Amino acid sequence: MKQIVLDDEEKDILESFDRDEWVPVENKNEELKKLQLYARNTLTKDKRINIRMSSKDLDQVQTIAAQEGIPYQTLISSIIHKYVSGYLVEKNRLR
Repeated sequence: MKQIVLDDEEKDILESFDRDEWVPVENKNEELKKLQLYARNTLTKDKRINIRMSSKDLDQVQTIAAQEGIPYQTLISSIIHKYVSGYLVEKNRLR
């Protein structure tokens, strides 16, 4: 039998479940519809933009996107979405 290896986040979730910290949603269908609407509004790409950027930056974005297995436009869109949502955290890098 194959042993399942959990990462730290998965272990935290499992431990939280074991401590009975999970509670059912009051109105499951209403909550599901609300979350689907959020996803639809987040994922719908209804505007097109053109930007100018350095070749070096574009090359780096395309390399990272290829490593992630996603189109580079999707990566750029994701970066912008994370920034405007407050989830993009700046980290200091040595150059």
